[in-house]
Amino acid sequence: MSINIDPLRLSKPQDSSTYLAIKTVQGGRPVYTVRVPLLDLPTILPIPDPDDVDKDNRKVDRLHARHFGEYLDTTPDWVAPALLARDTGGCSFEKVDEHGAVGYLTVPWAIGGISSLRTIDGQHRVLGVSIEKQRITNAIGAADRETARKVSPEKAAKLQTERERLVGQMERLKTEYVGLDIYVELDPIKGQQMFVDVADNAKGISGAVRARFDNSKVANRTLSDVLDHPLLRGRVDPEQDRMTLKNPHLMGAKHVADVTRAVLAGAGGRISKKAEQTLTDGEVIEQVKDFLDVISTAFAGLAAVTEEDPELERKAGELTKSQQLRRDSLLGSVGMLRVLGGVFRELRAGENPASLDDITEFFKRLDPHMAAPVTETSLWRTSDANLDFEPDASAPIMRTQNIVHLVGVITGWYKKAPASL
Repeated sequence: MSINIDPLRLSKPQDSSTYLAIKTVQGGRPVYTVRVPLLDLPTILPIPDPDDVDKDNRKVDRLHARHFGEYLDTTPDWVAPALLARDTGGCSFEKVDEHGAVGYLTVPWAIGGISSLRTIDGQHRVLGVSIEKQRITNAIGAADRETARKVSPEKAAKLQTERERLVGQMERLKTEYVGLDIYVELDPIKGQQMFVDVADNAKGISGAVRARFDNSKVANRTLSDVLDHPLLRGRVDPEQDRMTLKNPHLMGAKHVADVTRAVLAGAGGRISKKAEQTLTDGEVIEQVKDFLDVISTAFAGLAAVTEEDPELERKAGELTKSQQLRRDSLLGSVGMLRVLGGVFRELRAGENPASLDDITEFFKRLDPHMAAPVTETSLWRTSDANLDFEPDASAPIMRTQNIVHLVGVITGWYKKAPASL
């Protein structure tokens, strides 16, 4: 009996991947531009080790990388920029057009930590995909082991559904692509300089810009509606995160989002994933505007800011009401507004929430004590709040534990106020 074996059908040892590439020049170096499946990233690029810093790159944050994998998992319409890598001489290009601009680029795999490619920008995306791939693989294995046991038909059906979902997630990593620009540079010293140049020329976005455009968070998504409140209208800086004495605005867009989070989750808290999914934009906007109404009524300094026309032309050297507030009052600090937002949230929570009118009256009693800088005889230095204010401070200490403590102290005053209040 003869057996015919077709050797062409057998897999051969493979240690590289080939992609369609465009070859250009940048900075005198050849650059290959390709699109690669997400799942290929940890195959052709070295997987960074958070415990072993690459001499040619920065230390990798495992949590940040894992968050990228979670982002891919939870965001069907994900977006990510192209990764940048340096070829140390292992890639080969075969042109297919007469100009040599288009061709097949063969990229060696990164095996055992040895790779032709060195990542310039994108380490966290490479590690994030690797972590996500391992997570899905482990979850499929766990589902298979559970199915192999004697389980009820209902449980078996749920396991099968979950397995199909996981397989679908892995398929997305195979079929969805990301850009990769590969620079040919053999000199390791010049390679290090490339990393520095990329980092130096990249302009990160401020928290204010992120707050305006990141719609994945309800505090950001509701920003435009909250900004319509009379206290904030025309008085929020859309770009800056730091409010200096020269800035004519009351606060930045990031700070509005911070105050929103304080009203919803407490001054030191974050809005949970469950709350993000269950809170409606309308509920958030209503709660935050209620808070802004209360403080605009209760505090004379904020009432004066509200009454000023933000478009009013000023004489040279003349301060806006917001600038004056920042100079003379604790209310000019975003930290104090976050604290008041946290107090508002505590008083409105529970089975017997305080009414808006009662909170307004309580805040009115605090108003005479808002002068800045604080003195040694002020309420903030002669009460339990003294842990949360430095001498001559114009804002509370911004550490989370101090803000949380201060919220607790002020909330306690609602029922049992010190004699000086």
